[in-house]
Amino acid sequence: MSEENFSLLPVPDNKKDRFALLKEKFVHKFGEDPAFFARAPGRVNLIGEHIDYCGYSVLPMAIEQDILMAVSPDDSGKLTFVNVDSQYEEFSGDVMQILITKDAPLWYKYMLCGVLGVKENFCSLVVNGFKAVVSGTIPPSAGLSSSSALVCCAAMAMLRSNSWPMSKEKLCEVCAKSEHYIGTEGGGMDQAISLTASAGKAKHIEFNPLRTTDVQLPQDVEFVVSNSLAEMNKAATPYFNIRVVECRIAAQILAKSQPNLKWREVKRLGDVQSQLGLSLDAILEVVSSTLHKEPYSKAEVCKILEISPEELAETSLSANTRDVESFMLYQRAQHVYSEAKRVQAFKAVCEAQPANALAQLGQLMDESHASCRDLYECSHPDLDMLVEICKKNGAQGSRMTGAGWGGCAVSIVKSDSVGKLLAGVRDQYYAVSPSKAGKVDAALFASAPAGGAAYYEV
Repeated sequence: MSEENFSLLPVPDNKKDRFALLKEKFVHKFGEDPAFFARAPGRVNLIGEHIDYCGYSVLPMAIEQDILMAVSPDDSGKLTFVNVDSQYEEFSGDVMQILITKDAPLWYKYMLCGVLGVKENFCSLVVNGFKAVVSGTIPPSAGLSSSSALVCCAAMAMLRSNSWPMSKEKLCEVCAKSEHYIGTEGGGMDQAISLTASAGKAKHIEFNPLRTTDVQLPQDVEFVVSNSLAEMNKAATPYFNIRVVECRIAAQILAKSQPNLKWREVKRLGDVQSQLGLSLDAILEVVSSTLHKEPYSKAEVCKILEISPEELAETSLSANTRDVESFMLYQRAQHVYSEAKRVQAFKAVCEAQPANALAQLGQLMDESHASCRDLYECSHPDLDMLVEICKKNGAQGSRMTGAGWGGCAVSIVKSDSVGKLLAGVRDQYYAVSPSKAGKVDAALFASAPAGGAAYYEV
């Protein structure tokens, strides 16, 4: 990926009403015009779930739903964040005294992650804060990366408020690292697609170093996103971080079984494959011959690695997983390596564009969902039901997307079947539940790949 900076763009004609309303709210709150707008989109991951933090590539696209901020620098060093949705409390603080606690994942803490991540990269004695009025159209806790979009957008606001230069590539890394401050151990996909997306294209994203490649999807294909309305906040529950730890321990036990690997230096399943120089098929065979399907107790893990529970906490566990006593290692490793294969296959189909491309891509998405449900155990009964309803109503393939345990499904469908799919899902999933029926307009939509983050003129 080339070293590219953000442009200052004119507001698109079809977005002027929203920008004007946000400007009006900013003026009402602060008594002055904003200096600029910053925007960062959400994303839907087409394939490659829970593998970015294991060192493997993913294939997401940006969506139209986004975080939009009206921003003005504050040379007093004060940070003031106001959300247009009144259910979210206002924040005020000092840019030089940022404290991000992990007890409750409040919306403004994600903004503070972005601000702090950027600030730590510049040794400046004089630092501007900023005022921001924030509008979001990404459904929260839906697996569409609303939290990472907040991090990215706030980081962009901090950069421009201080006239600090930073390439998109560098900012991707900064935002991925800084979101860890709130307790989420993601791998960088969400930040990379939000900041680097190209309109009309999906992205193949590789890590360490970060590389992004545009992927041309078949011309007669669209994607439908449907929110199960079962919510899971990654930072508020341990499930996400338990999976990260299970993958880490699986990688370390696999490394310990190999005479030429130093397991203490291994953190990711991708490290094991690369250090052994094996294909994905071959490393899957190593998993089958090394790891057992039954749960591993903490005592068994310690015995295999020849360490104490205290050492395990230091080498493998995170702060909020130190009380976990049981780990499913075979299943997690099987998912990661097989999902990495599916990403490669999905990209290859898009590049070759065979006559049956849609069917092949759909089958890969179906296989991905089955793996997420059965091996990674990150789906939800409502999400499984939604996926089946999508497939019954014309989707060529459908899968959970995002962290899981609720959130959204993404379905691939022929362009001329989008209407049928939307109508069927609306009637069979949302209309049958009074609690879901009133939320369908925001929960169900078709999307083409959208453009990435940008600054806009006032």
